[in-house]
Amino acid sequence: MKHKNSWTCLLLILAGIVLGGFIGNMFPGTFLSFGQTFGLTSPMVLDFGILCITFALTIRITIASIIGIIIGIIIYRFL
Repeated sequence: MKHKNSWTCLLLILAGIVLGGFIGNMFPGTFLSFGQTFGLTSPMVLDFGILCITFALTIRITIASIIGIIIGIIIYRFL
């Protein structure tokens, strides 16, 4: 039995999310681009006078990115 690295799994899942998001953007009118967006819609700004920090995070989950995650997990299982 081989020992599988968890970093490899994380890398494959992230690659699946990125490729799925890219495919979802390539076909905007299909079911692949259907999804939900959540997060901070307007950035939060902390102004300390000398230092100004801006925080913003938006996550968009589409059907294509979910399919990409599943394919990444399947590839990891076959490694």
